[in-house]
Amino acid sequence: MAKQDDDCITLDLFATGSKIGRPKTNPLTREQQIRVNKRNQLRRDKSIGLKRVELKLHTDLVRKLEDLASQQLISRSEIIVTILENYFKIQGNK
Repeated sequence: MAKQDDDCITLDLFATGSKIGRPKTNPLTREQQIRVNKRNQLRRDKSIGLKRVELKLHTDLVRKLEDLASQQLISRSEIIVTILENYFKIQGNK
């Protein structure tokens, strides 16, 4: 039987003795946990109608967005959504 790292149920038949230190609470490696969590996050976002968008902005503009977001006690992504929504409202009124 071949050993698979993704296998969370099967005992490690080839383990040599007990390991010293804090016991693992998750059989997956940290890298595998991050991959699984990211996949689950993307599924949750998709189910509520969110779509990921990436853009590159100049550092000064990002700093201004962060300042504005902190003043309004919201996240940077929320301030970008607010700006875009306001823009489209104005465009709709023309």
